[in-house]
Amino acid sequence: MAAQGASDTAGQQNKPRMSFLDRFLPVWILLAMAVGLGIGKLVPGLRDGLAALEVGSISLPIALGLLIMMYPPLAKVRYDKTREVTADTRLMIVSIVLNWAVGPAFMFALAWIFLPDEPALRTGLIIVGLARCIAMVLVWSDLSCGDREATVVLVALNSLFQVVMFGVFGWFYLKVLPSWLGLETASADFSFWGIVSSVLVFLGIPLVLGFVSRVVGERTKGRAWYEEAFLPRISPLALIGLLFTIVLLFSLQGDHIIAQPGTVARLAVPLLAYFVCMFAVGLGVAKATGMNYAQSAAVAFTAAGNNFELAIAVSIGTFGAASAQALAGTVGPLIEIPVLVGLVYVMRWLGPKVFPGDSTVPAK
Repeated sequence: MAAQGASDTAGQQNKPRMSFLDRFLPVWILLAMAVGLGIGKLVPGLRDGLAALEVGSISLPIALGLLIMMYPPLAKVRYDKTREVTADTRLMIVSIVLNWAVGPAFMFALAWIFLPDEPALRTGLIIVGLARCIAMVLVWSDLSCGDREATVVLVALNSLFQVVMFGVFGWFYLKVLPSWLGLETASADFSFWGIVSSVLVFLGIPLVLGFVSRVVGERTKGRAWYEEAFLPRISPLALIGLLFTIVLLFSLQGDHIIAQPGTVARLAVPLLAYFVCMFAVGLGVAKATGMNYAQSAAVAFTAAGNNFELAIAVSIGTFGAASAQALAGTVGPLIEIPVLVGLVYVMRWLGPKVFPGDSTVPAK
């Protein structure tokens, strides 16, 4: 019994704990939002300056922040395990159904329920629901101690579906389905290459960097050095990139957000309902199908998150930067980031209760 107790204690000690920076992440995010709003108000020429730093529909400063943010989680992945993940048909099927059947349909319903009199905002909200998460979900899953390998595979699956199906789904949910239901239709043309470039920049570059880092690091210094010395050094970059991106986003759209608080509030309600409900459904389905804590966290956050970069880019490219559709895309991260950070804490709190005895449950 004593040996078993010692073993359990050691197991608890080896479980990952949230660092000081991660534990107070909501505080840093709120400060970053406030700083971004302040900069946008005090530096009126900032938007034009940043607009000059765009290639196509991609903002280079925002892309830089996202690349810095995503590199540490992707450098932590053990890529030799991804083949095992792709062989798990249960995981693949659950993710595809949640992301490409349940998610878009649920956002479509919420958009029509909460914004029946605002066609432009409704269209923007539907576009947010179509843009499945390929970026920040890596951070949320990592903070909750979700299965990194599973998250990367699911993100790659979302990326593939996004490139192939985003335009098709946009046509279906904005034109076909509303006409079937006797509702008002909206038209939008989506650039195939715009979607491809977004996926390649926001996922492809950090994925390659993360893979190369692990291969070179392990071959030259060994896995122990890579995971115990190198990874702890680069881990803070994820927070730095996240906060930098938030500051830029809110400095660009701060005047719209401040000038239209009622509109923001109307968009916030369906977005909040979407993120919380999709997370709960994802977690419940994963648990019901026999997945462990780490896999369930990966599924839940992948189902709940959205690719706001793509949603904003598509809305701006199709309807213009000053459009209500673009505002809906911008409000997306305003609600998504603090809500999903909160759900990280919820996931870690629920872990021991929902998955008792599961070795993948993190320590508090």
